[in-house]
Amino acid sequence: MVAPLIVWRHPQPVGAQGRCVGRVDLPVDRRKAKRLAHRIRQRVRREAWARVVVTSPLARSAEVGRWLARWGFEHRIDARLCELDFGRWDGRCWADVGAAELGAWTNAFADHAPGGGESVRELMARCRSFLEELGDAPLCAVGHAGWINAARWVAAGELHPLSAAEWPAAVPYAAAVSFFSNSGGAESQ
Repeated sequence: MVAPLIVWRHPQPVGAQGRCVGRVDLPVDRRKAKRLAHRIRQRVRREAWARVVVTSPLARSAEVGRWLARWGFEHRIDARLCELDFGRWDGRCWADVGAAELGAWTNAFADHAPGGGESVRELMARCRSFLEELGDAPLCAVGHAGWINAARWVAAGELHPLSAAEWPAAVPYAAAVSFFSNSGGAESQ
C-alpha cells in the first residue's frame, strides 16, 4: 500500500436485521446515505485529499458514492469491495441456515465457502488485490464489514484466520477504518 486509505462501512441497510447479508442488494435509507456522504466530504476537505470515492456496486455502499458524485466527487465502483458472497445463504434468516451448515463453515473458516459462495480466503485475496493496486494519493472508500475485517488481516500481514473465533466483531455502520501505508496496519476511527 502506497498511500493512506479510509474505508467507511455503509449505513445500515433496510431489512437486514437477523439476516445473512452478503451480496443481497438491500436498499439504504437515503438520509443515512447522505449523512455518511457528508461526513466523508468533510474529512476529504479537512485532509485536502482528492475528491474521489470508491464504493462497492451494492446499493448500500453505492448510494453514498452517488451523493458524493452530486457534490462533485469522482465516484468509482469496484466489485472487489463487495461483501463476502454467502451463496444460497444470502438474504436468508440466520436461524434458517442450520447448525450443521454453520458448523461446517466455522470448522474450516478460511476455506469453506458458506452457502456455496466464497471463502474467507477468497475474500482476503480480493482485499489484497485492491490494497496492492492503490496509487500514491490518499483514498476514501465505502465498503462492507466483512471486507473491512478481511482487509485488516491483509494489512497486518496475516495469512488468514485459523478459526471463526479469531474473526473480529463487525465495524459499526457508518464507522471508518484507516489503513496506513507506513505502519502496514489499520485503526478504527
